[in-house]
Amino acid sequence: MRTVYLNGKFVPENQAAISPFDRGFLFSDAVYEVVSVLGGKLIDFERHLARLSRSLNELYIADTIREADWLSIFRELIERNSLDEGMIYLQVSRGDAGDRDFYWPTPETSPTVFVCTQSAQLTDSPNAKTGISVVTLPDLRWGRADIKTTQLLYASMMKMEAKAAGANDAWLVRDGMVTEGTSQNAHIVTRDGVLVTHPLDRTILHGVTRAAMLELLAKEDVALEERAFTVEEAEQAQEAFVSSASTFIMPVIQVNNSVIGNGKPGPLALLLRNAYIDWAKNNAI
Repeated sequence: MRTVYLNGKFVPENQAAISPFDRGFLFSDAVYEVVSVLGGKLIDFERHLARLSRSLNELYIADTIREADWLSIFRELIERNSLDEGMIYLQVSRGDAGDRDFYWPTPETSPTVFVCTQSAQLTDSPNAKTGISVVTLPDLRWGRADIKTTQLLYASMMKMEAKAAGANDAWLVRDGMVTEGTSQNAHIVTRDGVLVTHPLDRTILHGVTRAAMLELLAKEDVALEERAFTVEEAEQAQEAFVSSASTFIMPVIQVNNSVIGNGKPGPLALLLRNAYIDWAKNNAI
């Protein structure tokens, strides 16, 4: 049985409990982060913690745990759960308001802090060898996708629609332009060899893996355009792929009914995936 962390204590998962009046439960008034683990070490820890702090600040939730303490919590859970490869999931809600009320509780209300481990096959993922398929669906999320909140119902609905359509996942479309995937940033390579990725604004999550990927891309002789792209551009792309903490760089071999390239993972996607894994292994803490 897993050990989890809840509000200052390490407890068995079946003993972890929160108040029914917790605002994360009642209003999805909470943020989260996912930090990948390789060889029992944390990937891009500092960048994930910086994004967590930003998300908390954007929602005026108290940022009560220091970076060094987060690191200690993560490492303790990795050791207790013998996690070699997988993820650390952390969630911070505004806390227990004592009753159901749309108005926020007083600033003295303590946030609810929950952390758990999840085992997963990251480096040797079967999907990375074959590539995944996506369908495009409307992006009807709220206008602050840049804040990593726990209100993930629409993303879950779109994943289920994609599954029902026989695809692995969905890319979301707003005003005719692809914003991002349901839980990943989306990228294409044009027929001219230009990597195109959506710019950082409020319509997409500012991906930690995306940032690391672009740093690795800078070492290659590949042109980059940070702009939105259309569904048609995606369907006619030379390559397509997604990036996230749980998938790293994942090739996309079909968008809607259009096969991308030769229907196999593209060379740039594979190059960046391998480069990212090497970078992660060498820089994890």
